[in-house]
Amino acid sequence: MFSMSNVSPSGPPMAASPLTVAVLEIDAYAAGLGWDQPARLFALVDTAALRAQEPGLAAQLGIDEASSPTTTLTPVEQEELPAGTALDEFLATIAWPDAVTGCAMTVERMMLPPSAEGSVPEGLTDAQLTKWVSEHPDRQEVRMTVAVLRDGARESAVRLREKDSPTEVLTGAGLVPGLAEALAATFES
Repeated sequence: MFSMSNVSPSGPPMAASPLTVAVLEIDAYAAGLGWDQPARLFALVDTAALRAQEPGLAAQLGIDEASSPTTTLTPVEQEELPAGTALDEFLATIAWPDAVTGCAMTVERMMLPPSAEGSVPEGLTDAQLTKWVSEHPDRQEVRMTVAVLRDGARESAVRLREKDSPTEVLTGAGLVPGLAEALAATFES
């Protein structure tokens, strides 16, 4: 288990929402692990409730009033995702307890700029398309961190491998809509 309170990113924007702060903390944590990492899933819990209801766990995670007085969401890394399972299939098996306010995931992918989309050959299988993208000269490696809350709030952070710096991270609620939808579905009963 891992708590983000142990990470000290260069600092979120002063007016950042608690969800944006959590996403940037997770992004900083993932950046510290380096590239070529598996996808990671995080539960987002209310920090004050965690301290009150689970003081032992909060202490184990290094969360106390002194170390995180203003943090309102604490990301807690979950067990490693099963190897060989597609993300959408895995996420369809998730059900969160009521104490979990939201969830987040980091994944690395190869992407092409919009200008390259017109040159994608038709009729490729998923494996062929993946190979084609990985060999394209304009491909970009990205790490996407996406978080959702039970109330529908969403936030994302995208980091390009070629611009691997905390000051180059793009944030926005709609940057990775497909993954956000899949994460939001884990809260539907």
